[in-house]
Amino acid sequence: MTLLIVIIALALIFDYINGFHDAANSIATVVSTKVLTPFQAVLWAALFNCVAFFIFKDHAVANSISKTVYKDFITLPVIFSGLLAAIFWNLLTWWYGIPSSSSHTLIGGFAGAAIAHALMIKGIDYSWAKIVDADTILKTILFIFLAPIIGFVISVFITVVTIMRNIWWRLAIISLTTLLTVLMFDKFEDSKIHENVQKFYGVDKYKKEIKSLQSDLKETPADTVIIAKIALNEEKLAKANENYEKLNPYLSDYDNLGAAKIAKIAKDSGWLNSVAASKLKDVVRNANDFLVFEAKSTEDKNAKAIYDIAKVKTEGYKEPIKHYLAGEITMDSTITALNIIYPIQDKNTEKVKAKILKFNIEHSFFDEVDKADNSMIVNGIIGSSILFMLIYFYVEKIKTPTAYTMAYMFKKLQLFSSAAFSIGHGGNDAQKVMGIIGAALIANGSIQDFGSLPSWVPVACYLAIGLGTMSGGWKIIKTMGSKITKVTPLEGVAAETAGAFTLFFTGQMGIPVSTTHTITGSIIGVGATKRLSAVRWGVTTNLLWAWVLTIPVSGVLAAITYYIVHYFTK
Repeated sequence: MTLLIVIIALALIFDYINGFHDAANSIATVVSTKVLTPFQAVLWAALFNCVAFFIFKDHAVANSISKTVYKDFITLPVIFSGLLAAIFWNLLTWWYGIPSSSSHTLIGGFAGAAIAHALMIKGIDYSWAKIVDADTILKTILFIFLAPIIGFVISVFITVVTIMRNIWWRLAIISLTTLLTVLMFDKFEDSKIHENVQKFYGVDKYKKEIKSLQSDLKETPADTVIIAKIALNEEKLAKANENYEKLNPYLSDYDNLGAAKIAKIAKDSGWLNSVAASKLKDVVRNANDFLVFEAKSTEDKNAKAIYDIAKVKTEGYKEPIKHYLAGEITMDSTITALNIIYPIQDKNTEKVKAKILKFNIEHSFFDEVDKADNSMIVNGIIGSSILFMLIYFYVEKIKTPTAYTMAYMFKKLQLFSSAAFSIGHGGNDAQKVMGIIGAALIANGSIQDFGSLPSWVPVACYLAIGLGTMSGGWKIIKTMGSKITKVTPLEGVAAETAGAFTLFFTGQMGIPVSTTHTITGSIIGVGATKRLSAVRWGVTTNLLWAWVLTIPVSGVLAAITYYIVHYFTK
């Protein structure tokens, strides 16, 4: 427990460092254009870092981070080593004013420590693809290059549209772009709702289990136990898909029905009955320290023996739980039946009772559907577009446009665009530390999966990154705000808006990207619209090297740190 507390503290320290390390990303342009003083700017950015907590319901980025390493190789020493390496690299790059990626530092550190741990217990020839999730790592590496490119393209587009002389064409393009954006985000929402409901029914779990068993069957084709397990999982998968298909039409009509209505339909129609007992079974056995033994089973033989027995026997909890949910037996009878199947520790009895009484399958299902809702982001995009169009129309058609009024307008708009980018920064980067803390809680056996993350974790992470941003990061601000290219208020608006959109876009896809890379690409984009020579490409090349090296360097540092930690703790 002590190590877990240390890890949570280190994670929040990393989040704090991330805040002042990446403060430049949010405020560099607004400071360099003298719209706000540095002190005003960091307070402004910190405020909107925390506002992100109320906007991002589905912590998809955090979930991706927590799954970077496969569960079998996530231990508290691994997470501890990864965090130490990430903090060291972040402070080093901050000291030298290099805007490297805190996100990639964290991912590289986590993966590097896990690989070192796995090779130590499995042997040097063990495949890294069995240690880390290749898809998450490859997506992350891919977006080292794609995130700045997306930011570049969008900032060029915004700048070109903004300087168009014909305001009617400008308004028409903004309207069309907004419509396409809303449709894209609506597609994200629909896809996420279906994905969450499939996960709720265990469709992904059964598919993964079947695939793993089929792989084992190739090695031992005549193994009747494996064949029986495949048949059982296929039966469960068929039942899960059947219920999912019944709900499909209602999920597709989410905008009209809403999460509460869909959850009520599912409950009243009996489509949640098949999973209710299974969900409550997991809750009961987890309250009886099942996860603690699972977490220790990778390194402790005694814990593994207890876990293996508990894993099989507690499956029998489903029968008495079904009778309890149907109102056929009392709470005391249920506890008695559970004790016969697999004893509940005396210290956990009251906790188990409380969990059973609190359990509500309709509410659980509502949470899964509701967290995919991105209406706040969509409404924000629509509202922003309307605001921009009204301001353009007022300045250019109602008032007489002058150089002064145009400059004043863009200075005011930069307050808005920097706030939007700070929201994206808070939503993206705070989630990464949430993923690490989630992984630590899973490794410690405190929670079963990321969906069970306690509410204090996101609150603490958003506050930590907000406080960090308030501390500033002046060396990096100088690099971002003036060394890459000279930025005007108009270009600041374009760069920040492009960066914010990129972060919202990748956040919806659950892809951990670097706010540093994103805003750098956006700033280069606005510089390139003037002329290519306006961008200091030498500075940009140095930044690119820092980006490319961050993951491998962090990984190596974490691996070395892990071996040192292991040596002194064995």
